[in-house]
Amino acid sequence: MACSAKRSPLETETEEHVARLEKVFEEIGETPRGKTCDAIMGIIEEGQEVMKEFRGAPALDTGLLAAAQAVEHYEIARYGTLKTWAAELGLKQSVKLLEATLAEEKKTDEALTELAESEVNHHAQAA
Repeated sequence: MACSAKRSPLETETEEHVARLEKVFEEIGETPRGKTCDAIMGIIEEGQEVMKEFRGAPALDTGLLAAAQAVEHYEIARYGTLKTWAAELGLKQSVKLLEATLAEEKKTDEALTELAESEVNHHAQAA
């Protein structure tokens, strides 16, 4: 019997984002290609520094949460810009696709804020 790994909701959401971007590229007649984002790589490096500096400390979770929110904020800024450009170019399908992804990124950011405010920050302060 084959073992199948269960995918996380994050993996599923990311795959949906990629599929939407592929449709945006179709609408503009271009082929998508991957590119490393130096800004996101910098945020990841900051997260790694937090992991080293606060290893085993209650502040670790707050630092990692802050790094995760930095990624979300970057994505919100980029998808918002792309949506605006698509609207200005009259790309109605792309606007809808980018709005869907933008809404998901905002929802994730709100969930991270709720987690920070309801649990993680208090735990770090109490330590």
